[in-house]
Amino acid sequence: METLTLISDGLFNGEFLESKIFYTILAIVFFWLVHRLALAVFLRNRDVQVQYRIRKTVAYITYPFAFVVIGHIWFSGFQAVSTYLGLLSAGLAIALQTPLGNLAGWAFIRWRHPLKVGDRIQIGNDRGDVIDQRIFMFSLMEIGNWVDADQSTGRIIHIPNGKIFTEVLANYSQGFHYIWNEIPVLVTFESDWRKAKQLLDEIAQKHGASLSDSAARKLREAAKKFMIFYTKLTPKVYTTVKDCGVMLTIRYLCDPRKRRGSEQEIWENILDAFAAHDNIDFTYPTQRFYHNNTEGKPGTRPEAIYSDIQPEQS
Repeated sequence: METLTLISDGLFNGEFLESKIFYTILAIVFFWLVHRLALAVFLRNRDVQVQYRIRKTVAYITYPFAFVVIGHIWFSGFQAVSTYLGLLSAGLAIALQTPLGNLAGWAFIRWRHPLKVGDRIQIGNDRGDVIDQRIFMFSLMEIGNWVDADQSTGRIIHIPNGKIFTEVLANYSQGFHYIWNEIPVLVTFESDWRKAKQLLDEIAQKHGASLSDSAARKLREAAKKFMIFYTKLTPKVYTTVKDCGVMLTIRYLCDPRKRRGSEQEIWENILDAFAAHDNIDFTYPTQRFYHNNTEGKPGTRPEAIYSDIQPEQS
């Protein structure tokens, strides 16, 4: 009760009320001018991303200082109310667990930099490009969902910073800066799969080999921070047998934001290349009957099998 009386006396004493209001207005004007002047000086001739970070940094510096100064003006008996504020803060910590968790998440993001504005990330089930960071949440321009190949949906998702502690975070943009993409191509058993594989390898080299040198440089840089080991960065075509044909899978490096465009170019090249060869055909859902007497290998036909069986001598 004594503490509350002290606060009340400090706030509403007529002798000091006018001076407190005057100094409060003076402090607000001062910090507003400092904020505007800092922006005018540091934003000059900067690109959009740097301007965004400068605005955030100046705000994080000026606002807390303004809060402390104004608080000191109104609560001149600050030491006398320290016990009261301690009890109040303990109660707020219990009541505001989620906002405080988000605040801790913001501090962790600023300290460890698991993501930054401009990165493409996936956190939990949400994917997108980071377009804003704030004290309690960050915002993504959503990709994927009902749209194929990691392209934008046009929606903005606001994610609490506290999720950085509870959800798995995948960053497309940090470290290696490239992703591996695969395009499966299924051809029939009757096709010349070796020729098809040669054509696919030529197409893959055409689209992916140019990134290998750049990827090697990025890999050397990333290896200084992460334990990343790749022995082969050039495109490759892998062969697998499926129940309905031969699967030829193109594996190549691409920019995370150009995955759909690169797939389109590669598929158009594949369609043109296969159309020029009458001994290569795609596998698609169909039904056929297999007649072993006419289609099977000579050594597996019934007459060849039964001819090897000698009749018993009576």
